[in-house]
Amino acid sequence: MMLQVHDPRDTARQAAALLLQPEDRLAYAREILRTEAAALERVADRLGDTFLQAVELLLRCPGRVVITGTGKSADVGQKIAGTLNSTGTRTYVLDATKAMHGDLGMVHPTDVALVLSHSGESEEIVRLLGPMRQTALAVIALTGNAHSTLARQADVALVYGPVDEVCPLGMAPSTSTTVMIALGDALAFVLSRLREFTHEDFARFHPAGSLGRKLVKVEVVMRRGDELRLAAASETVREVFAQSRRRGRRTGAVMLTDAEGKLAGLFTDSDLARLFEQRRDAALDRPIGEVMTAQPHQTVVGARVADAVEIMRRHKISELPVIDGEGRPVGLIDVTDVIGLLPAEEAEDGFLAERKSA
Repeated sequence: MMLQVHDPRDTARQAAALLLQPEDRLAYAREILRTEAAALERVADRLGDTFLQAVELLLRCPGRVVITGTGKSADVGQKIAGTLNSTGTRTYVLDATKAMHGDLGMVHPTDVALVLSHSGESEEIVRLLGPMRQTALAVIALTGNAHSTLARQADVALVYGPVDEVCPLGMAPSTSTTVMIALGDALAFVLSRLREFTHEDFARFHPAGSLGRKLVKVEVVMRRGDELRLAAASETVREVFAQSRRRGRRTGAVMLTDAEGKLAGLFTDSDLARLFEQRRDAALDRPIGEVMTAQPHQTVVGARVADAVEIMRRHKISELPVIDGEGRPVGLIDVTDVIGLLPAEEAEDGFLAERKSA
């Protein structure tokens, strides 16, 4: 009798054969997403007092939150730390292995530790628990195993319960890491609301990139001083455009003021080009106030760039005056200064195309 040995590669080949058609691959991908979404629903229903206890510990933490884990949990910890830091909860990440070789000195007695482990029995985590409990103010466990060493020894055990990994082999962390990240978001955003974290706070922590630029005040991006083109609405078109050339970034709009110095209108290079196209030469020696755009769309000092960009997007304009509390023009936002904050197709079709045609 010949003993037959099962080759696991045969099973893998059979599974791959089921995904020969594109529609089968899409169906499998959707099944993965729905399975993870269903797991999140179950975990949401399981939240209770331990979540509230964890929030209270983190909220009243006099020091910082230290997050530690191993393997994929450590990667999740990096993500959770980033979210906490950006929403008002000071956090740092501690590698569990390095902690056992001196980096535990990073932990201060006023810090609260958030320890991540799906099984709650990772060797490095179990070995670290004793020293961590002696060093940190408190230990919060984030685990799927309520009976694990981590859950038993933590001051608060935030247990999300059993979840099925969507990995075809049932081995690679997948659903469990999704759940950990989602719970980290839940902790971070509940804390941010309790701390009354504002748009201005968020902008202060995100000074770079399009996200930070959207949240900062218009004063940061607006053109000012010698970069502005200002004139009285009573001057003629010819007089306005015969003025000496301004230094700095050139803008395609002249802001026009009334006798009190308040913003009265806007006249753009496109407006000038249209006068020539329509052969309205006589208008060049008439007050520019007669051909300007009166009461143009505008924003005020202190407004957020995101709101200014929305005005420009909604009204399809390329220049937006910035006025002070008395209505005097103090700055101008040109579309080229915020082009990266607009949807690409709108920036090209609604703004740059118009400018090119002029």
